[in-house]
Amino acid sequence: MFVGARTTAEPSVITSLQNAGVKQVVRLRRRRHRESEGLFLIEGYREIRCAVDARVGVKVLFTCEQFYSHPDTRTLVRRMAENADISIEPVSREVFAKISVRENSDGLLAVASSPSWPLNDMQVPPNGLFLISTATEKPGNLGTILRSADAVGVDGVVVCGSGTDVLNPNVVRASLGTVFSMPVVRAEPESVRAWFKRNNLWIIAATPDADRLYTEADMVRPCAILMGSEHAGLDGEWLNSADDRVRLPAAGQADSINVAMAATVMLFEARRQRASPK
Repeated sequence: MFVGARTTAEPSVITSLQNAGVKQVVRLRRRRHRESEGLFLIEGYREIRCAVDARVGVKVLFTCEQFYSHPDTRTLVRRMAENADISIEPVSREVFAKISVRENSDGLLAVASSPSWPLNDMQVPPNGLFLISTATEKPGNLGTILRSADAVGVDGVVVCGSGTDVLNPNVVRASLGTVFSMPVVRAEPESVRAWFKRNNLWIIAATPDADRLYTEADMVRPCAILMGSEHAGLDGEWLNSADDRVRLPAAGQADSINVAMAATVMLFEARRQRASPK
C-alpha cells in the first residue's frame, strides 16, 4: 500500500526529500520492494497515458510543472484528477529530481498497483501468435521486445525465468508504454510449457545452433516464438520442449545478434507470412 505523499500539515507542493511518499518512490526502484509492496513506477507522459487508457490502477501522480514538455500534459493531469482514486501530488524541482528514474524527464511520475497478469487469463484465438521471453536480463531489451510485439499485433507476451522484472521502470520506458496495451503475463517455465501444450501452440525456438533458417519456419499456424537470454540463449529444457528450431543468418564474425533485434526480426517474419500465407 502506498503510504501517501503528504500529511495535512505539509504545504500544497512537496519540498522535503524526507517525505514518506518520496522515500517510498525511491525504494520502488528496487525489484524486491516492488514485489513486496505490490507497487511499481511509471514515468513520462506517453507511458502514463497508455497506463490510464489501459485502466492500470494508478494510485498517485507526482507532478512538476517546471519539467512539463508535452503540450497535452496538463490535460492528462486534469483527466487523472477527476478520478477520486488517484492522488495528484505537486512536488518541487529538487524532489522530482530525487524520484525521477530517467534523464530529461517531462515532469510526471506515477505509482500504480502491480497487475497480477495470470497465465490462465490469456486468451488464445484460433490463429494465435505469441512470444515467450525467457530470462531476458537487460530492461532495455525486454522493453524493445514488448514494443515490437505490440507493433506486430501479437496476441500475448509471456515473460518467464529469472531475468528482468517486466515492471522495471526502464522496461516500461523502453516499451513506450506498450506493456499496457497488450496481454502480458509472468509465469514459471514449467507452467508456461504446460499451458502452450494444452492450447496446441507450436513453439518455434530461435537459436544460433539450428540448421534451418527462420524463414523456413511455419509461422502461419498458431504458434509462439521462443527467445532466450542475451548471453546463454535457451537452456536444454526449453530447446527440448520446442517443436521447431531456427536461426537467423549471420555473415560476419558475431555468432548471434542482440536478443531484442532477433525477436523483432522473428516477429515481423511471422507478420509477413500471415499477410501472404503459403
